[in-house]
Amino acid sequence: MCKRFFLLVFLFSAVAGQARDKPENWIEVRSPHFSVVSNSTEKQARRVADQFERMRSVFHTIFPKMQIDPGAPIIVLAIKDEKNFRALEPTAYLAKGQLKLDGLFLRGPDKNYVLMRLDAEGEHPYATVYHEYTHLLTSKADWMPLWLNEALGQPSPENLELLRENRLLPLATLFTVDQTSPYYHEETKGSIFYAESWALTHYLEQKDFRDNTHRVTDYAQLLSQNVDAVTAATRAFGDLNQLQRTLEEYVRQPAFQYFGMAGATDVDDAAFQTQALTPPQADSVRADFLAYNGRTGDARSLLDHILQEDPENVLAHETMGFLEFRERHIEEARNWYAQAVKLDSQSYLAHYYFAAMSMNGTMNEAENAQVESSLRASIKLNPKFAPSYDRLGALLAMRHRSLDEARMMALNAVTLEPGNLNYRMNTANILLQMERGRDAVTVIRNAMHLAKSPEEIAMAGSFLQHAQEYAQAQERNQLFSQQIKAETSAVEASSKEASVDVTVNSAAHPEAIPNGPHHFVVGVLKNVRCDSPAMDLNVISSGKTLGLHANNYFKVQYSVLNVTLKGDLDPCADLEGRPAKVEYVDSTNGGGALMAIEIHK
Repeated sequence: MCKRFFLLVFLFSAVAGQARDKPENWIEVRSPHFSVVSNSTEKQARRVADQFERMRSVFHTIFPKMQIDPGAPIIVLAIKDEKNFRALEPTAYLAKGQLKLDGLFLRGPDKNYVLMRLDAEGEHPYATVYHEYTHLLTSKADWMPLWLNEALGQPSPENLELLRENRLLPLATLFTVDQTSPYYHEETKGSIFYAESWALTHYLEQKDFRDNTHRVTDYAQLLSQNVDAVTAATRAFGDLNQLQRTLEEYVRQPAFQYFGMAGATDVDDAAFQTQALTPPQADSVRADFLAYNGRTGDARSLLDHILQEDPENVLAHETMGFLEFRERHIEEARNWYAQAVKLDSQSYLAHYYFAAMSMNGTMNEAENAQVESSLRASIKLNPKFAPSYDRLGALLAMRHRSLDEARMMALNAVTLEPGNLNYRMNTANILLQMERGRDAVTVIRNAMHLAKSPEEIAMAGSFLQHAQEYAQAQERNQLFSQQIKAETSAVEASSKEASVDVTVNSAAHPEAIPNGPHHFVVGVLKNVRCDSPAMDLNVISSGKTLGLHANNYFKVQYSVLNVTLKGDLDPCADLEGRPAKVEYVDSTNGGGALMAIEIHK
């Protein structure tokens, strides 16, 4: 255990940046999977870390094969009293008459925050926090059914009474409820759904424990293998009608038992690391939470004070970058993250955001190398953060080299976040560049179920159509090449017998092989013609016409700057008449080999 330190720190109000009446101690306790920041005692902070580690351990025991640790860190703000808690909680809850919070879970793509009141009343004051933490742990399991996802926790007397006074949902219905179902959204039906989900899970877990079986785990395994919910339940739990009758009897019993899992929640708190925080360090964590919590003005006031006291505070720079990015001030955000990278190379988020924002613009060779270096540093600092792998794969693909590594980076992102549709699309795009059309089609087809919104469904469908067209064109070209090769062999054989030299033209269009330096031209795209997978177009610039050719337009890198398109970009239909910046390379056929197109207003 680290030696215990206490420093007197002067904190400033998040609302107005004014000094408090008396100094407070802030402490950080780091456990293997959580960071607890608290203005209470070390003992309380360590207890909070211990509780979260134990809950995580339970999940790992129940679902041993499930990846339960998020790539983004989980930071717990354990606040000692209501006054300090209200200085951080969402603005919507500050108005008179609003629901009084004891805790909340704030989930983000790059960071997860828990806000807790240590003086909250009640036997289980953190039920909401633990419930939301449950959702975080199961968010990667896209196979997890809604009833099982919502089932964990302690039942309320009201829910038990509801189950005893109303007919239960048929289990075949319960097992198939999803986010679109009225049983999930309508108040009364939703209450029955939640209550029955808890009761069924409680019964099954109790029975597994008592009989030394693993039916719930078997059920989860079947679902992960894409077995439908009702069939999986029948295989794992047996006759559903009998289970229904047993469940109805179970909810009418007068009391419910709880059981312990021997060895399941052992936590070595000796491994926890403790340190006292300086005032700027504590303030920077609070300011970051305020920023993620939507209290932008309060966050900026506190950040301004922090940067006056500590101009090299890395987290303050990151948070300023986050605020600028959220307000769509991309260049300002990039500059803040760039400064954070220079100040402390140990910030994986600073490296990632600097690189991701830099990739939205045009980069020279030096900037390209710097972005690649930052992405590799981000991956090294946090190997579980999927976005860094995704962006590195995209960067390598943009440069049209190291495509094998680009594919591996994209696959790493998919493995870490299997439910992310964009990662699957990026993987398919790299496969198209590798001329693996059928593999790309397979990837997109397997990802179609992840598309939820109309926009995502349209994007995935359009991409699938392009990939199928490319794969079909690729197969036609391969067949044509085989025919030409066969004809050439036959002609050569005949010519040998006749002692005649014969030349066979095996390509209607000579292949444009890049063999010169890169050039850039800004102009208007005209005469865009596609003969899948080839593309030809002209760039009209300063009254001159430049003709460019792509052997495979799927390999061309497309980007959009300050332009809103309707749906996914179709290069063969959406480029005509567009102002654009074009990158090309001199080629062996005397023309230009098209490399990249950036559409402008």
